[in-house]
Amino acid sequence: MTLLAIETSCDETSAAVVRDGRPLCNVVSSQIALHAEYGGVVPELATREHLRHLMPATQQALREAGLTVKELDAVAATQGPGLPSALMVGLKAAQALAFSLRKPFLGIHHHEAHLYSPWITGEPPRADFTEFQPSVSLIVSGGHTLLVHVQSEFKHRVLGATLDDAAGECFDKVGKLIGLAYPGGPEIDRLAVHGNPKAFNFPRPMLHEPGDDFSFAGLKTSVRYFLEKNPGALDSAPRLHDFCASVQAAIVEVLVAKTVRAAERLGVNCVTASGGVICNTALRKELASACAKAGLSLRLAGQKYSTDNAVMIGILAERKFNSGNFQTSLDAEIEPSWAL
Repeated sequence: MTLLAIETSCDETSAAVVRDGRPLCNVVSSQIALHAEYGGVVPELATREHLRHLMPATQQALREAGLTVKELDAVAATQGPGLPSALMVGLKAAQALAFSLRKPFLGIHHHEAHLYSPWITGEPPRADFTEFQPSVSLIVSGGHTLLVHVQSEFKHRVLGATLDDAAGECFDKVGKLIGLAYPGGPEIDRLAVHGNPKAFNFPRPMLHEPGDDFSFAGLKTSVRYFLEKNPGALDSAPRLHDFCASVQAAIVEVLVAKTVRAAERLGVNCVTASGGVICNTALRKELASACAKAGLSLRLAGQKYSTDNAVMIGILAERKFNSGNFQTSLDAEIEPSWAL
């Protein structure tokens, strides 16, 4: 099966061609430079860029795959959740293409695609579900922080979610408070490498409370109050490095502890993690260490498939279609708040 997938849920325009579990290409047009001026994603600008770049990205994907549209067996796109106007661009373009080709269309849940992205492995990459097993999955990005119990393929339930700011959002907002370039998360990660994570004692919200929900707004507020009460505290590079390491340690500790605790409580032997924040070096290191100590196997999404991309959309769409002729109506609308 050869499938074209499109992803436009936020600020990346992506198109990919997937064949029999193997991505033939992955084209991503990022908007980071555009939104950096505003310190965050501006939906109207994101939509305009999707309209501008979707056709070139799709044409490039087909060229790299060595295919024409007539050789496609199906078309897939992110249906939700995401920014409404951004989702509309990709979904309607994919539906129109599927209609013109008289091919199946598949609308895919963005978070569910992240959920299965850790199973895209190897070089060249391929979706390998031969070792698929029940797991607790952490999905952590700029807009979402979710903990999910995956009982079997396509059967999962959300254990917990953020009650306010997502982890990636907290990273970015802290970065903005201390004047780092957007997005702040990667900048904090870069600076934290040189710092002492115990230099500042920031709170670990909901770390010891029962349940699997997260909250990072309190940590962000604590950082703001610290900066207001200590002007000039980060004027030297060593202090800035220590500060970034300490904030990062607080976020990472909560994510890791809650994930491993849920896995132990549910009796699963596997933990997976995906989403853009999984690119954070401290999170990858601490999660690996904690899982090894608890005797849990760990699968992390590859860095190129951690941030938003069409490959994960296509892999899940193909898998669902082959498992039971899954299709979505050509009249289906976007689902901006689609629950997992």
